[in-house]
Amino acid sequence: MNIILIGILAYISLQLFIGFYISRFIKSEDDYLLGGRRLGFFLTTFSIFATWFGAESCIGTAGASYESGLSGVTADPFGYGFVLLLMGFFFSIPLYKRNLTTIADFFRERFSPSTERLVALIMIPTSILWAAAQIRAFGLILSASSGLDIQLSIFISAIIVITYTVFGGLLADAWTDLVQGFILIIGLIILFIMIFFDGVNVPIVLQNIASDKLKIISSSQGFFSLEILSTAEAWAIPICGSLIAQELVSRVLAAKSQKVARTSAIASGFMYIIIGLIPLTIGLIGNQLISDIQHSEQILPLVAQKYLSSVFYVIFTGALISAILSTVDSTLLASSALMSHNLIFNYIKPNDEKIKLKITRLNVFISGVIAYLLATYAEGVYELVKDASAFGSSGIFVIFIFGLLSRRGNGISASLSLITGAISWITSHYILDIEFAYLISLLIAFTTFVMSLLTEKYHQELKILFRKIYP
Repeated sequence: MNIILIGILAYISLQLFIGFYISRFIKSEDDYLLGGRRLGFFLTTFSIFATWFGAESCIGTAGASYESGLSGVTADPFGYGFVLLLMGFFFSIPLYKRNLTTIADFFRERFSPSTERLVALIMIPTSILWAAAQIRAFGLILSASSGLDIQLSIFISAIIVITYTVFGGLLADAWTDLVQGFILIIGLIILFIMIFFDGVNVPIVLQNIASDKLKIISSSQGFFSLEILSTAEAWAIPICGSLIAQELVSRVLAAKSQKVARTSAIASGFMYIIIGLIPLTIGLIGNQLISDIQHSEQILPLVAQKYLSSVFYVIFTGALISAILSTVDSTLLASSALMSHNLIFNYIKPNDEKIKLKITRLNVFISGVIAYLLATYAEGVYELVKDASAFGSSGIFVIFIFGLLSRRGNGISASLSLITGAISWITSHYILDIEFAYLISLLIAFTTFVMSLLTEKYHQELKILFRKIYP
């Protein structure tokens, strides 16, 4: 058994131990989904950072900057880092004051129970698909390190993730995020330092970065072209889709005070951008470190293999697993929270906290099984994740902004905006194959909501029709 596999097994054992230990303190749905709303600054900050800083933030960012330079890098680290800063500066305190359990609760209180259920139905598949992608990535790393068959490795990965998420909930997730975030930061910093300790001349390497890789917009047509729409599209999806994500909102709501919620979101945003610059920079200088690689996303692992000793490579591998685990457990909790709290409990209305806890844990298990099946059979799961992030989120973003900043609008206007936003994205993306489909769906969702405000006197008739179709 090689040292890398031993390190991975030790790391996994630590995760399972934390999950089982924390499970002793879980007594209610609130404990399970929000950690009892008692997370301090460090737990909240690292939980937000580690949840957002996934495998894509490391491998994907390095690969994109290696292949396309800055014009290929939008979501990571700048887009997602900007989202965390937005949440901290503008949205954390208004959400925290409402004493919500999930983001869908906001839409019930502000618009209607029908809007709440529709939002939950749109958001659940996105979380499960994200979990599937991370489980598959975990399985690939485990297979490469152990020599096990890929399918068996994915199965083992799914069991590990599902087990400690089912038992520990968000509180265990927060503590493991603290460990994962620390290891991730240390692993990337060590790699960056070892590159330049190996005799690489920093000023010369930075000076030799091709000028075309430093352009934010790659098109030779200039700023006023369709290229700017494509760039805006690439920024809009992570910003609009992530700002209303249950994975982020749950961390804000789990903080022990509104001050902690705000400062933690801001701190994690700055951490995200700063640490995210490491894989971005490695990608930019990658062709000067390693030449003739088969796939651009191989650049970060190959650089690590070249410049790190066995011990440091174990730390780096642990960092990648950290990025994966901290994302997948959060997505399983998010889908379970929406499924149980906003859908099932609206119908069966249990009063016993033990029953609520059992149902919520069962939903984590179900979500994990579905994610495992997708990870096993869906070769293109990462493309599915990209599409799922865009599907429906335009309408949710529009009614979220209107809901916070205005008292206008009701369940009819919100539901119409959600539906038209989703339909317009599906039509533009899959049928018409328009490159900036998400911007179109945002515009249509916004226009629908505004036009609905002008026709509020007809909403009673529409409400009767909605109840017949969607009771």
